[in-house]
Amino acid sequence: MFIVHVSIHVKPECVEAFRAATLANVQNSIQEPGIARFDFLQREDDPARFALVEVYRTPDDAAKHKETAHYAAWRDAVAGMMAEPRSSLKYANLAPGEAGWATP
Repeated sequence: MFIVHVSIHVKPECVEAFRAATLANVQNSIQEPGIARFDFLQREDDPARFALVEVYRTPDDAAKHKETAHYAAWRDAVAGMMAEPRSSLKYANLAPGEAGWATP
């Protein structure tokens, strides 16, 4: 598994629009065969800060995700909503083993 944690800080006036655009992206993303999980989180103490936890079966699946129409639509829709550039960290999975993740 290949895991990406994306940290996102949006302008306060864009929170609801960002949530709507990202929920649409999530619903499409979880349909991709190379995605095991695609979690969308909002901080309780700062509602303008979000996180995506994207779990791909392989690094190639992460690259394929960025080639989808729904990702491009999301990226373009939220570009002007950012209070600062998104940042991401990449992880290799240690546990659970692959059998512990949902299958397509």
